[in-house]
Amino acid sequence: MCTGSCAKCLGGTLIPLAVFGFLANVLLFFPGGKVIDDNSNLSEEVWYFGGILGSGVLMIFPALVFLGLKNNDCCGCCGNESCGKRFAMFTSIIFAAIGFVGAGYSFVISAVSINKGPKCLLGNGTWGYPFNSGDYLNDQALWNKCEGPTDVVPWNLTLFSILLVIGGIQMVLCAIQAINGLMGTFCGDCQCCGCCGGEGAV
Repeated sequence: MCTGSCAKCLGGTLIPLAVFGFLANVLLFFPGGKVIDDNSNLSEEVWYFGGILGSGVLMIFPALVFLGLKNNDCCGCCGNESCGKRFAMFTSIIFAAIGFVGAGYSFVISAVSINKGPKCLLGNGTWGYPFNSGDYLNDQALWNKCEGPTDVVPWNLTLFSILLVIGGIQMVLCAIQAINGLMGTFCGDCQCCGCCGGEGAV
């Protein structure tokens, strides 16, 4: 597959992943699917915006760049004749790195939150983190330590797990594009002919 076509495929895959990551993070603001009275009772990791910033906003820009690479000709970058295809592919490596960092941020935040467990209402009427080092993952009986919000443990666990998977996939895709961009920088896209006049396969 040509480097431009490969980049377009990767960009098209990253867009829905970014949307799902964004939505998953938004849902975390409603533990158990309910609105809570005091936002300070939300888990700290929710406020780090791993899915909104990391897997969401920071992923949109690389995805759009990857999608545009397919339409670059030998002499221009999206119609701009001042930069060539190889330079455009080199630029995509930088955006791939940005996307990788964003996805990595979301991945780490999700992993920390899953291990820590959600903040919830305890039996003594206070809010806190009743779990230690992911002990609740293998023992659902411990979930009873959280008296509210209802179903907050499976809610947080499911959504942060989704963000963990999305972040992992995004990191892999950005790494692939970094390699693809490196190949495009040195080799061009398929058999790109001479500048301004030749026709290249895309």
